[in-house]
Parts: sequence; C-alpha cells; structure tokens
Amino acid sequence: MTAPLITPHLWFDKEAVEAARFYAVVFPNSSVEDIVTIRGTPSGDCDVVYFRLNGQPFMAISGGPHFRFNPSVSFIVNFDPGRDPQARERLDAAWGRFAEGGQVRMPLDRYPFSERYGWIEDRWGVSWQLILSNPDAEPRPFLTPALLFTGEVCGRAEEAGEFYRSVFPGSHPGRLARYPAGMEPNREGTVMFSDFRLGQTWFAAMDSGFPHGFGFNEAISFVVPCRDQAEVDYYWEKLSAVPEAERCGWCKDGFGVSWQVVPAELDAMMRCGDQARVARVVRALLGMKKLDLAALRAAFSGPGSR
Repeated sequence: MTAPLITPHLWFDKEAVEAARFYAVVFPNSSVEDIVTIRGTPSGDCDVVYFRLNGQPFMAISGGPHFRFNPSVSFIVNFDPGRDPQARERLDAAWGRFAEGGQVRMPLDRYPFSERYGWIEDRWGVSWQLILSNPDAEPRPFLTPALLFTGEVCGRAEEAGEFYRSVFPGSHPGRLARYPAGMEPNREGTVMFSDFRLGQTWFAAMDSGFPHGFGFNEAISFVVPCRDQAEVDYYWEKLSAVPEAERCGWCKDGFGVSWQVVPAELDAMMRCGDQARVARVVRALLGMKKLDLAALRAAFSGPGSR
C-alpha cells in the first residue's frame, strides 16, 4: 500500500471561492484549479473549490455556518532564504495581505527560534504561522499543517504523532523539542514542537497547557484519497474513533481531529462537468457513513449501467 498525499480541507460559510482566490494571489506558484457547485445538500447549494498553494493541494467548501476556524489547526509557511533570495520580502508581503482584516496572535518579529516569525489569523479566521526558515536546517515543505493539542488532549501530541505514523505507510519522525521545567502551565516533558511525515505529507504538532477555550473541529479536516475500497476500509478502521461523527466519508480520530476517507476517483466524478452525474453521486454519498466505492461508481454511471 502506497501512502496517499493528504489534502487539507477548509469549511467556510459562503466564502470558499473568495478565500481560495485570495490565497492563490498571496502565495507563489499557486492557482485555483476547479470550482464545482453541489446542489441539494442539507446546506443548500455548496461551492467546492480545488486549489494548490505552492504545489500543495487544498480543498475548500462553502458549506454554511456550521463550523468556525480556530488556531487548533494552523498552517506553517516556510520562507526559506536558502532556496529563495527574496524569502524575507515575500514573507513580509504575505503578512501584510493577511493583516488586512486579520488578527495577530504573535507579532511579526525576531524570536529565539527564527530571525522572523509571526502567527496571524486571516479575515476568515484561518491561522497561518509565517517563518523565515534557517537555510542550514533540514528543509521542510513550503506549507505544513500544524496541530495544537489543548484542553482535554493537551499532553497527547507525542502520542498522536506516533499513532499517525503507525497508520500511514512510509512515515517517519522529524524534530522533537520538549518543554523544560519552569514553563508552566505547560508541563515539563510535553511537546513544545514536533514534526513528522505521514507518507508524502509533513505535519507539525505541539502541546499547549494554556486555557485557550478552543479545540479541533470540522472546520479543517484532512482528506485521505484511497486507491480502492480496501484502502478506504483500512483508513476508516484506523482513523474513525467517534461513531456519532461518521457521515459522508467524514470521521474523527481519538484526538478529535477530523478526516475524510474517500476513494481517489471521487474527485474525477465530482469534477466531470456533468451535473446529472454529480447530483446522483452526491445523493448516494449523503446516505453513507464510510464510503462505498462500488455504489458511488454505480451512481456515477446511472440507471441501467453495468
């Protein structure tokens, strides 16, 4: 079994297209690839947007006001002067765009871990950590999803990293830094910062003992594209730990992080341009918890097909 390329998925109220186009302007080598309108969902008509940010695939949906973004999931953006002599200027320009209607969590400044770093929420509430990378350090991708373990799951970042690496083939650990004594309310020995590769995709994770008042939710989930039903079954069994959260290929793991376990060919079905076929697939999908590839294929092909 080969490891899938995991895709971050952002749930907006009505602004998915606007936000994706904005991000594609902010970041280099980025573009909106496709926009598909899904009709007849419980939220009404929804736009689904497929886009890439510096090569990293993303998805977004205008799915209604059901979930709100919060900093439990953010995106680390590595501006590496070793690969781009204009890295600092590009970082500052991106920060300026995010600051328009955004909210600063950590000011753009010099810190012990970086010459230039800042944490900011954009106008829709999505969190971004912009960092000027150390060109002498082991390189990391331009974009890395970062998981912040707070509240009931504080102290479980290391456990989560180990679990995820056991699930996705070809995974391996990266950096790990622990909190020393004297950094209360953070508990000594818990994770100040870690990163790890899940198959082809890098993630970061850290604990925070502060009373933030937020936690993981469905506003940001991670799409796992599967080659066949056997892979759907495998990842669903490994990742789904909250039965009441199971719907339409969505599930939650034991840490509260949301995943979408989907057949890879579902993308082609949804982006085929035939509204009748898309409508049939959506109707079939809405009645499922774990996705049934054979049933989706039958719905896509239509009545009387073999």
